[in-house]
Amino acid sequence: MLSRKIKEQLRGLQTPFYLYDMQLLGATLDAIKREADQDGYKIHYAIKANNDERILKAVLKHGFGIDCVSGNELRLIRRLGFPADSIVYAGVGKSDPEIKLGIEEGIRAFNCESRQELQVINELAGQMRRRARVALRINPDVDPQTHRHISTGQADSKFGISYREIEQVAEELGQYENLEFQGLHFHIGSQITDMRVFEFFCRRVVALAEWFVERGFPLTYLNMGGGLGVNYDNPDGEPMPDFKAYFDAFRNNLDLRQISGGGPVPEVHFELGRAMVAQCGELVSKVLFNKVNSAGDEVVIIDGSMSELIRPALYEAHHEIENLDARPGSPRVPYIIAGTVCESADVFASGRLLPELRRGDLVTIKSAGAYGASMASCYNMHEMPRVVYSDKI
Repeated sequence: MLSRKIKEQLRGLQTPFYLYDMQLLGATLDAIKREADQDGYKIHYAIKANNDERILKAVLKHGFGIDCVSGNELRLIRRLGFPADSIVYAGVGKSDPEIKLGIEEGIRAFNCESRQELQVINELAGQMRRRARVALRINPDVDPQTHRHISTGQADSKFGISYREIEQVAEELGQYENLEFQGLHFHIGSQITDMRVFEFFCRRVVALAEWFVERGFPLTYLNMGGGLGVNYDNPDGEPMPDFKAYFDAFRNNLDLRQISGGGPVPEVHFELGRAMVAQCGELVSKVLFNKVNSAGDEVVIIDGSMSELIRPALYEAHHEIENLDARPGSPRVPYIIAGTVCESADVFASGRLLPELRRGDLVTIKSAGAYGASMASCYNMHEMPRVVYSDKI
């Protein structure tokens, strides 16, 4: 990880802060583009993973689009110069003003998640005397084999149109004179590392897509979502995912000619977030205090907290932690690594074996480039976390 290489340059900087490895980010985006371009796949970056403007400018430079889920995200990316036709708008709860904004901007598609959402977009587009392009987000009932809080494609999820409602939705589509039907959208979950999940998912998509084509709905657009995971356990050994294996799962299992039914072959789109940015980010913090609790546990309080990185508290997420000031021959001690927030959940790790930590030591929490700064808050009136870029040090 970058912080280990430049730790002397980090001393004196006010902690906690996010450190972004812009070289690793660029290499990751290059690898995605190289693999996706082989098949003409269209890539959208899921801005919810990290909305840092410098990261977004790197995404734009690579020619990728954006998957947004709020009006403010849409405003930001339009200000930065992302073409409207490269933007898809997902999210289970789009407000009327947000829908109007998307219609005004002429985005590529709204990924619609309910029958009522289709009705509302049609009504608002009619009031504006515009037509809105839409895709149907279908819940395919596929278990992604990940944490329940990041699984989105199972039958009991709040996301997507139930496969039980597909016939009714298809019957109603023809009534919406202000909508342009583009195709289908799916997203089954996040942090998926077993490629067999995507292979099974492709088979479900083929069956659903054929169903629509057979009923006279040509598909110009198939959005396969994202979900590709990263190696949180060994980020140094795997600084970017195996994008070839990921796209091969779709190349080998998504038969576009079969789906097209002899008509035009649909474009295939992906929405990658975590896989693009997770490994390029670290949260660098400093040890404030050591203590021993009544159970005899060694506790280290660092100046980072769940306000800066909420994933461990929210998802029980694992992040590798490194003592950047580890001393040669220092004993490894099982620590509870906790933050400053007045919540029992503000714990980054329990029983984590690390070289002895002392007051003032720099520590880094790795793989924090995704769902770190973008989920940060001012809880306990913390300041929003600062950012340091590798090419600006």
